[in-house]
Amino acid sequence: MMTNIILGEVDQNLLVAGAIIVGVIGFVSMLMFCSMKWIHERQVGVVIKKFSRTSLAPGQLIALNGEAGYQADTLAPGLHFGYWPWQYRVLKAPVTMVPQGEIALVVAADGAPIPSERILGKVVDCDNCQDARRFLTGGGEKGRQLGILTAGTYRINTALFTVITSLDAELNGMHASQLALHRIQPDKVGIVTTLDGRPIENGEMAGPIIPNHDNFQNAQAFLEGGGRRGLQEQILLSGTWNLNPWFVQVEQLPMLEIPIGHVGVVISFVGMAHEDVSGVDFKHGDLVNAGHKGVWVTPLYPGKHPVNRRVMNVECVPTTNIVLNWASRTESHNYDAKLSSITVRSRDGFGFNLDVAQIIHVGALDAPKVISRVGSMQNLVDHVLQPIVGNYFRNSAQNYTVLDFLSARSERQTEAAQHIRAALAAYDVQAIDTLIGDINPPAALMETQTDRKIAEEQRKTYEVQEAAQKQRQQLVRETAVANIQQQVVGAEQGVNIAELQSNARIKQATGEAEAIRLHALGEAEAIRATGNAKAEAYRAGVEAIGSQGYTMLQLMQVVGERNVRIVPDVSVSGANGGNGLVDGMLGMLVREHAAKPVVAKS
Repeated sequence: MMTNIILGEVDQNLLVAGAIIVGVIGFVSMLMFCSMKWIHERQVGVVIKKFSRTSLAPGQLIALNGEAGYQADTLAPGLHFGYWPWQYRVLKAPVTMVPQGEIALVVAADGAPIPSERILGKVVDCDNCQDARRFLTGGGEKGRQLGILTAGTYRINTALFTVITSLDAELNGMHASQLALHRIQPDKVGIVTTLDGRPIENGEMAGPIIPNHDNFQNAQAFLEGGGRRGLQEQILLSGTWNLNPWFVQVEQLPMLEIPIGHVGVVISFVGMAHEDVSGVDFKHGDLVNAGHKGVWVTPLYPGKHPVNRRVMNVECVPTTNIVLNWASRTESHNYDAKLSSITVRSRDGFGFNLDVAQIIHVGALDAPKVISRVGSMQNLVDHVLQPIVGNYFRNSAQNYTVLDFLSARSERQTEAAQHIRAALAAYDVQAIDTLIGDINPPAALMETQTDRKIAEEQRKTYEVQEAAQKQRQQLVRETAVANIQQQVVGAEQGVNIAELQSNARIKQATGEAEAIRLHALGEAEAIRATGNAKAEAYRAGVEAIGSQGYTMLQLMQVVGERNVRIVPDVSVSGANGGNGLVDGMLGMLVREHAAKPVVAKS
């Protein structure tokens, strides 16, 4: 009985003890459950401690030693215990995502102050800002950071770091394009200006080239290497770069293109110390090797060159022949835009204008010497060629008359070419040729010369015409002789024939003449006898009836023998106002009508 009672009491104790244990376990489990914090995979737990025995130092925001406030350590994804709700508050922040092709900027809310000579916080090895404790204990500085976040996913303590991405760029006073990767086009160069670092030294216009900073992508290495704030000598070439827009600004410029037939003479305002390499014979300027300050002894040849034209000046020098006109026209290179015709005065006191063309050549290796001496090709034309050519012609014109230039122009041109060639050789410029163009003498002198020339040409024309006429006459004469040559031959033969015929006629005529003479003597005797008979008859008639009567008798005999009309057929008279002429014409018509034969009609 006692045993049963004892066993009963033990069972009750066990039950009580079990109940107590279960209660304690339940209570502890409830407490543990209350202190449990679950962080999802794409979350980060930011812990806030509500109270502690120690407080944060003035100005400190993040607790490193359990002080009340935001804690440096965050909660990773998973189940965490011991964060009692009455002592801790856990904020579940989403992880930070930086898209491909972009960067993110970081602002630290706690840390050491940034030194006065800098404007951005230095880079600290803290696993890309994912380890806040290492950032603060490693000397991380409060404010904008040099370091950036590249594309990826990060668990950031948002209590310490504010990450600016393209999504919230506008809220932070920036443009989303500033957070894109910086792309330099293939045919351009990037001119860099840094916004942090020590000031540029006096006498310099750009910061020196700093090695090992990965083209400004490692800003901390740039600053530790002595990088200067401001314009940089180093440039960015084609590519894509992770650049902090708070640290650098990039301006894209086209590459320097040197065309065919030209070289580029580099005048650098930055680089290593000036060291003249021109030699003792070149005393009119300094030349330096590439990378030094000054005029580079080696020019840039045709092609595209990545040159920082903010710290270098490149003078493009033609290596082909250059024509310069002292005239109203201008070549396409425009070096001779300020040149005009040269006004000179001759020995005989006349002023006139000369148009001159000068052809020059600058060799590729001589181009740096020319630029070192005069500064630019335009200076070469304005300060060297213009006075040399102009003064030569002004001086030489005084030794000749205007007509000498007109009549002996080639000689004057040869003399000018020799003089100018020797003068330009001292400037390392080759004078290819000097050409005299239009010569514009006084109009009055030219008018006189023109009149004289016209008269002379007219005289020559007349002489030529006269000679032509003489030749023409000779030609006509020779042509006529040739045309009548056959007739001449025929005439000569005719003459011979005529001589023979005339001899025959002479002989015949001699015979006929003798016959005629004899016959004439006979007829003369007969006529003489007849005349004597008529004379005897006339004397007998005159003696018989007298000379007047005998004459009338002879006249009547002639009228009768010849049928001569003594009375007219129609008589016209103008007496007593009659129309004698009309009456006469009517009478003639009647007479003619009466004289026509009458034709009988059948």
